[in-house]
Amino acid sequence: MRGTALDRLIEDFGRLPLGDREYAADLLRKQLVEAKREAIYKRAKSAMANAENGKIKSGTVKDLQRDLEDA
Repeated sequence: MRGTALDRLIEDFGRLPLGDREYAADLLRKQLVEAKREAIYKRAKSAMANAENGKIKSGTVKDLQRDLEDA
């Protein structure tokens, strides 16, 4: 079902005049950048909460290897 909607979108996009396609492509790029920015923000917020709650560890690479071997 999703593929059908995407196929239809691509076909419709191809029928647009060049200027409209450029505008749509630019708009989609900006929306994608904003979505990525939002994902980074959410991940950073989660990481800061984990740090505040003491749910992170620090150490050397050897410490990490030891923890992974013990798990």
